[in-house]
Amino acid sequence: MKIEVSNLTKRYKDNIALKGVSFTLEEPKIYGLLGRNGAGKTTFMDILAGNILATEGKIRIDGEDPFDNQRLNEDICLIKEGNNFKRDLKVKNVLKIFSYFYPKWDQQLADDLVREYKLNVNAKIKTLSKGMESSLGIIVGLASKAAITIFDEPYIGLDAVARKKFYELLLREYEEEKRMIIFSTHLIDEVSLMFEEILILEEGNLIVKEETDVLREHTCAVTGNAEQVESFIQNKRILEKKQIAGMMTAYIYGNREEAAEIGLQAESIPIQDLMVYLTDKRKGA
Repeated sequence: MKIEVSNLTKRYKDNIALKGVSFTLEEPKIYGLLGRNGAGKTTFMDILAGNILATEGKIRIDGEDPFDNQRLNEDICLIKEGNNFKRDLKVKNVLKIFSYFYPKWDQQLADDLVREYKLNVNAKIKTLSKGMESSLGIIVGLASKAAITIFDEPYIGLDAVARKKFYELLLREYEEEKRMIIFSTHLIDEVSLMFEEILILEEGNLIVKEETDVLREHTCAVTGNAEQVESFIQNKRILEKKQIAGMMTAYIYGNREEAAEIGLQAESIPIQDLMVYLTDKRKGA
């Protein structure tokens, strides 16, 4: 499916959550949607899922508006960090309702994951722990087989072992049947290796949209003698500089091989660090 975002703007009274965002997603990939709290991520996902309307601009999915579009909504599944399900429903009722809504629903997968996460299908949502409710959201998201599956911090309350299990399940299902997965998280170090493309929002603006491999290849941390590093980074885009005594580390857009050729140590920048540097106003990002 093709997602076209054109000049997308959303205002909430005096707050502008999105400011004229434009981009296109065309391929089945695992996309990382990153940014600090208040960057506009959740607002964007709600508009994409057809839950709310934009103030200005538009989103089109295969040329259609997702808002109040039953046919299109059957191909979109948004799992948020909480409040995905009515509190008085039982787990088995939730699974049955979603199985009717999503035409590609995989009941066998849902049953397998219920056993995997040890969910009591007769328990009401309001009696579930936060982790168990997150597990149910993960089950619905994966079993929906929706062409556009969106996870917004889907694992609140899950421990590290349960989160690792989710990542493995997500990758397994994605490899078996490619779909467009949009994943928003603050635990970037845990999942960045899964991301094929990164989008970073900052205060309602899209500041990065790039393939992950390209970002890793064209950003680096350069370390060496301060004078030599300063000379090397002239005319390059600098994300951050740190100096201790006569040594300096500079985080830049640049080629690692070029730095290594003149004797500087150069390493790739982790995606989480890159996001921090790009969105830290104090550093002039």
